[in-house]
Amino acid sequence: MPEERSRKIRHTLIGVLVLNWLVAAAKIIFGYYTNSNSMAADGFHSFSDGGSNIVGLVGIWVAAQPVDREHPYGHKKYETFYSLGIAILLFIVCFNIFHDGIARLKMPVIPQVNIYSFIVMFVTTAVNFFVMAYEYRTGKRLNSDILVSDSLHTRADILTSFSVILALLAVKIGFPVMDAAGSLLIGGFIAYSAFGILRQSSKVLCDTAVIDTREIERVVKGIAGVEACHKIRTRGRCDDIFIDLHVLVRNDMHMDRAHELSYRIENAIKKQFSGVSDVVVHLEPLDRRRRGQERLNGNGS
Repeated sequence: MPEERSRKIRHTLIGVLVLNWLVAAAKIIFGYYTNSNSMAADGFHSFSDGGSNIVGLVGIWVAAQPVDREHPYGHKKYETFYSLGIAILLFIVCFNIFHDGIARLKMPVIPQVNIYSFIVMFVTTAVNFFVMAYEYRTGKRLNSDILVSDSLHTRADILTSFSVILALLAVKIGFPVMDAAGSLLIGGFIAYSAFGILRQSSKVLCDTAVIDTREIERVVKGIAGVEACHKIRTRGRCDDIFIDLHVLVRNDMHMDRAHELSYRIENAIKKQFSGVSDVVVHLEPLDRRRRGQERLNGNGS
């Protein structure tokens, strides 16, 4: 049920929010305490994870609203739209990290690196790995763009945490400039994640085809009474797909049979492809297409 799905997504986001901000607080506080720019940058990355969770909660609430007169197709695309907010947050964080990292390259500050630095990083990385795996699995199971995109955000956080650990090792053996370089690398990871979210969201918002039309054609042609089909179009999210297609039938097919055939086509498509919300079938007499082709051939001769 949609209400149950929204409830599970909300609970997941709230739990992830708490863990993200605990991780962020540990990295930021210890990063500033030890003058580690890379660790503090990683903390702000984790803090932006929490901010994206809040954006996700708002998006889920809007997307769960029922169909109304002004939104006959529902509000589910708002979930995809709000995932763009996560990408914007990532770009803002990325800009700030690049700014601070370049400043540290010009005026290096030697951070304090000790055993506690590594303990903080390893513990927070383990927490992030758990959060990422849990959120991604839940997002795939619930077909949630918000959870999947947010888990990709957390995956980038894991990669950046490893880069921080390498930077701390480099500082420990006498290369303090690697702390600033590590923060720039983190900025690159964040930018990559942001572009990935934008690319995925744009596919939904710009109505990119969701299902291979050849697969739909194969299913429809296997239904008794269908002579051919064409002009197949698909759009929407993977859990909210809209399909329309034109089906050619015999000229002498009675209206009742044609109406019943359209229902069989719709049911067959929904059974074969998960996530289909609506199917619009345009029935056409077979001779209409033939006459159209004859007119085209006649005009071309």
